[in-house]
Amino acid sequence: MKPEFIDVPHAHSVAEVLQMLDTDAELGLSCHEAQKRLARHGPNHLRQIKPRSTLSILFHQVRGFIFWLLVAASAFAFSIGDTAEATAILIVLVLNVLIGVFTERRAARSMEALRHIADTHTRIRRDGHVFMADARDLVPGDIVIIEAGDVITADLRVIKATGLECDESVLTGESIAVAKSTEAVEIDSILGERIGMLFKGSAVTRGLAEAVVTGTGMQTEVGHISALVQAAEPESTPLESQLNRLGQKLVGLMIALCGVTVGAGYVRGYPVTELIQTGIALAVAAIPEGLPVVATLCLARGMWRMATHNALIRRLSSVETLGATTVILTDKTGTLTENRMSVTRYLLSGETQEVTAEGPLDTGQSPALLWALRIGALCNSADRGGPLQSEGTGDPMELALLDVAARANLDLAGYRVVAEHAFDPDHRMMAQIHEFEGRFLFSVKGAPEAVLARCTHVLSDSVTLPLDAAARHAWQNKSSAAAAEGLRCLALAMKSRDASNEHPYADLMLIAIVAFADPMRHEVPAAIAACKTAGIRVVMVTGDHAATALRIARDAGIDPGRAAMPDDLDLATLDPARVDPTTAQRLLQTNVFARVSPSGKLALATFLQKSGQIVAMTGDGVNDAPALRKADIGIAMGHRGTQVAREAAEMVLRDDSFATIVTAVREGRAIFDNIRKFVVYLMSCNLSEVLVVGIAVAAGLPAPLTPLQILFLNLVTDVFPAFALGLGPGDPDILKRPPRHAKESIMGRHQWRRVAWLGTLITVATLGAFGLALFWLALAPAQATTVAFLTLSLAQLWNVINAGDPRRGPVDSGAMRNPFVWGAITLCLGLVATALWVPVFSDVLELPSPGGAGLVLALGTSFLPLVAMPIAALRARAQNHVLQS
Repeated sequence: MKPEFIDVPHAHSVAEVLQMLDTDAELGLSCHEAQKRLARHGPNHLRQIKPRSTLSILFHQVRGFIFWLLVAASAFAFSIGDTAEATAILIVLVLNVLIGVFTERRAARSMEALRHIADTHTRIRRDGHVFMADARDLVPGDIVIIEAGDVITADLRVIKATGLECDESVLTGESIAVAKSTEAVEIDSILGERIGMLFKGSAVTRGLAEAVVTGTGMQTEVGHISALVQAAEPESTPLESQLNRLGQKLVGLMIALCGVTVGAGYVRGYPVTELIQTGIALAVAAIPEGLPVVATLCLARGMWRMATHNALIRRLSSVETLGATTVILTDKTGTLTENRMSVTRYLLSGETQEVTAEGPLDTGQSPALLWALRIGALCNSADRGGPLQSEGTGDPMELALLDVAARANLDLAGYRVVAEHAFDPDHRMMAQIHEFEGRFLFSVKGAPEAVLARCTHVLSDSVTLPLDAAARHAWQNKSSAAAAEGLRCLALAMKSRDASNEHPYADLMLIAIVAFADPMRHEVPAAIAACKTAGIRVVMVTGDHAATALRIARDAGIDPGRAAMPDDLDLATLDPARVDPTTAQRLLQTNVFARVSPSGKLALATFLQKSGQIVAMTGDGVNDAPALRKADIGIAMGHRGTQVAREAAEMVLRDDSFATIVTAVREGRAIFDNIRKFVVYLMSCNLSEVLVVGIAVAAGLPAPLTPLQILFLNLVTDVFPAFALGLGPGDPDILKRPPRHAKESIMGRHQWRRVAWLGTLITVATLGAFGLALFWLALAPAQATTVAFLTLSLAQLWNVINAGDPRRGPVDSGAMRNPFVWGAITLCLGLVATALWVPVFSDVLELPSPGGAGLVLALGTSFLPLVAMPIAALRARAQNHVLQS
């Protein structure tokens, strides 16, 4: 019979399930058989929610207020017989919608591609070898190796378990961890009572286990639920919402201005038909058509840039928060260091055994060293694997212990595992029990102070000596001295008994303290320095010894402040809502926290947030998940982080490097800056169009622009330069500024002043050219309109340079360094030239040639805003300097 999914695996014994699936618990499936089953059952993933159809995206584009306002303008034009203008408005509408559809589809594909980067992996056994495999390749009958921090990637039947507990709230809604075992239960047991099952999507919070896959993909419990779930609406970020509100307010303001202008024209006796055309022109000028489109593209491209720098953003809203980060709480191991552990020495009773980097290890005549090597290899959940996984899987410190044991040619034949006690963050120890020659060996390793507290004896050569208070203190000094050199330490202990049911952490014999070296990442000191320049405080929060933490912090360039927190303040018991002023001051002045538990991380993050800080926090363990969720930006490790931590975080570091966090912060700031630049640019261009038409009509002049011409300008000189500003690389000195306030609006008082000033300059240049064309050059009104059109279009193109960084001059502005800006200007100049000199377009747009004098006038006056803005900025800076002095 071919192995198929089992309907009720919880009701069968382990042996029955293995037999039904035709698999071996010790060897697993063969790779050949696994491939056959994968072809038969398909990949292990939930049915993909059907992507939004083009029709759905199209509906999303046409349901907005702006779209229907333009439709109304087109209908007005049709009603007064202006077919060409009405048709042109509809064409522009279609083009704008197509641009929106294209951008939204690209953003959707980008998000989907980014999700694939975060595909999960699972440790499995096949052909007798343990290795990491893509979770999508799991098949019924695969043997899965599980430990605390893993996210279950298929439905599994437990076949071995030690202290196993799981969070099944994703299925049951119950947040309390559920204890698991190998026992079968009644066939009609509810989901929460199936103690022998692990379900896809649940998280392992404690313990170790081996389990066999019984269901994959849509045949899992969560797959059954997902089949009933409808596709949700795409995420809308606070930034996008802010832009939408901004656009609506602007449209309302501009329509009010349009009403005033049309009313003034009516009082001056303008014909109703001409007033309607003017109203249409003003309405079209007021609408920032490109705003939502450019914002979407800017966010999507920014996320891609972060992904190329190994920072995977899982939530769009995080992009906005990154730029406002004021504090980074960082772990030490693997983030500041390389997490490339190697054993450097064994601290034994009465001697120290140095370990070279490579080559055979001679144990000499030291029984203590031999036992230290044996305990390090036995009390170990890492696996060097077979040919499919040459680098092995597991904790780097445990892999280092396996390596040094292999170099000593240690013989572990005959030791049979009978029980495992997974690492417990509360006890800071782990244990394994092996049967050997009729007795049971308890091997223990963990934090030196935790293990020392449980030891009553110490092995010295071949003699067992009592471990009194003085001896225990001496061992603690040894450990502290090694930690002060930047080494990480683990204590090794053991006991031998006739029975295996004794408490693993009682009456132990200390064997040795083993010291590991973990080199600093070469890029970390520069990244820490960049944070200081950017006004971001870096705080190391680690579970390591205080001396180790201080040494690494100083090497990395972190000022410890008041040094590591003293023992009289336990962060785990800290109430962030009730911190006295003295304690608060100490917390705010300390940059190195050692021996911090996961609950302590959570309390510290909460306290800093209540102090007004925007907190980014790194984490990798299952117990870090609450703190990662609490932080404004939770940052999980991609390599060494658990799946639970990655699910809780907003950002995943694919290279586990602190420098990547700094790069992501820079990108977050650049994205916000770019959005602010193109909003200022679009608003100033739209304001100038409204003012040009409104002031001319109020002054009794002919309308300087037609609605069709304004539509052309909005499509050409608005959208393409705005796109270019949104794609800019950002200010190279962006990390030399302090973080922006988290509640700072895109359009603050300073930005509105720039919009008003830029819009006014463009208006003055355009109306000046229009007036000179009418009264100085004595051009016909239609030719003067061409001069106004050309002046306005060119002035708006040069305005993209003024929309750069206001702190810099035009030559050094971000826009000048942005190659997309030059591409947009070149493209727009070509389109404007086409509108003027290609008869088909010039006839439709009503742009007769203004002659050489008109062209020179338009070109010359269009540069006035580009020249006036820097002069005004220099004058303002000079005045501020005088006032300050």
